[in-house]
Amino acid sequence: MASFDQLSAKQIAAGVAAGAFSATEVARAALDAIDAREPRVGAFLQVTPELALDAARRVDEARAKGEKLGALAGVPVAVKDNMNLVGTRTTCASRMLENYESPYTATCVQRLLDAGAVPVGKTNMDEFAFGSSTESSAFHRTNNPWDTERVPGGSSGGSAAAVAAGEVPLTLGSDTGGSIRQPAALCGVVGLKPTYGAVSRYGVVAFGSSLDQVGPFARTVEDAALAMNALVGAGRDPLDSTSQDCPVDFLEHLEDPVEGMRVGYIPSLMEAEGLTPEMRAAMRKAMDAFTDQGAELVEIELPHMDAAIAAYYVIGPAEAFSNLARFDGIRYGYQEEGCATLAEQSAASRAHGFGAEAKRRQMLGAYLLSSGVYDEYYFAAQQVRTLITQDYARAFERVDVVLMPASPRTAFKFGEISDPTQMYLSDVFTVSLNIVGNGGVSVPLGLGEESGLPVSAQLVGPAFKDRRLLTFARALERAAGARGTVAPDFAGKGGELA
Repeated sequence: MASFDQLSAKQIAAGVAAGAFSATEVARAALDAIDAREPRVGAFLQVTPELALDAARRVDEARAKGEKLGALAGVPVAVKDNMNLVGTRTTCASRMLENYESPYTATCVQRLLDAGAVPVGKTNMDEFAFGSSTESSAFHRTNNPWDTERVPGGSSGGSAAAVAAGEVPLTLGSDTGGSIRQPAALCGVVGLKPTYGAVSRYGVVAFGSSLDQVGPFARTVEDAALAMNALVGAGRDPLDSTSQDCPVDFLEHLEDPVEGMRVGYIPSLMEAEGLTPEMRAAMRKAMDAFTDQGAELVEIELPHMDAAIAAYYVIGPAEAFSNLARFDGIRYGYQEEGCATLAEQSAASRAHGFGAEAKRRQMLGAYLLSSGVYDEYYFAAQQVRTLITQDYARAFERVDVVLMPASPRTAFKFGEISDPTQMYLSDVFTVSLNIVGNGGVSVPLGLGEESGLPVSAQLVGPAFKDRRLLTFARALERAAGARGTVAPDFAGKGGELA
């Protein structure tokens, strides 16, 4: 007997295609693993055994008929609970949408299903994706599998934790300011934010429409590339006006050498305030890994990067205020009873349906878009956005990728950061990519010597060069030797395959 968490997504798909085991056996193993591990992890808001077993049965029937199987045939997947999937609730971890039944399936989720993936559930998140620790979920906390007294990061903390705990080999998250890359770093898994427009956002509940992007979590770079092939392989989604064609095979050049390629690094970031010694050591390890493989390190500067966090917390709340205005307790969402007028009902529904952080972001957005304030802050933030975009463009004239931290620290304890502004600084190294739209990936580098917790590095690529970005990520993964790691307290516990 072997635990299915020892297998990558690619190995599972290959095993199902070869008849080494059935998709139904894999689905049952995944559900068993979730059942055994969830009491200590809390990664899921909803587990969907009926959907999983039905999808697995269809894969097995297709194989029995000799039909061609998809690249993810039989692979258990879970998706963040801001993505619609028929047969599930889409709650965004909020009381406001606690009972909202998905009326359709998001394009990104449908493309995984079309590739043969088996949906096992919806993962926990910060409410409406507002947070960096998954502590703002209205329902329960998600624990970091490496230390269950610490946060998994956020806002896609459930998706990161589910992979790190070996419950599933692949999940989807959304990234508005670092919400894939930061939890991936804290949980020691691979997390890819593709270029804005590479993956359809249709059917994903919006936070910041000019910032949001969907991407995969995996234990290996290869599995992330496999997921990307499914997410973009069908071409542009006409249901999302920002969707673009990405006609590449993300696996094709994955093992290419990086010898002679140029890796940019920013010396000032090595001394950035709040960057812990462990994370500095991780950066040095990543730099050495590239030079050992023949890549050239090039000093670069992003002069306006210090302004990114300020610009993000103007643009993000402004867009969030606009996007969440629809949840008024009349057309959508939690509805307060016993109110005399529609105005009273809407006010009471929003007051009781939204949590503290969701209210904070919307109130900030309302202020930033108000008369007399808009020109001073919102317009200035958009100007800063242009300057940062220009900084990256100049940098990529000199280098192929940029290396920087994914997080200023390893996973922190629950309740350790109570000041919202300090929590916002958790994304200080990630938000600039969302502002400019470039792709970025968090790659695990093993464990910190002092904390014993996962440490990672972030790689940033030019827009729509995500395949090349993954080539560098794979090179870093090879050198780090951290491939396919499941948190040891959870490895092999529940989820056996014959």
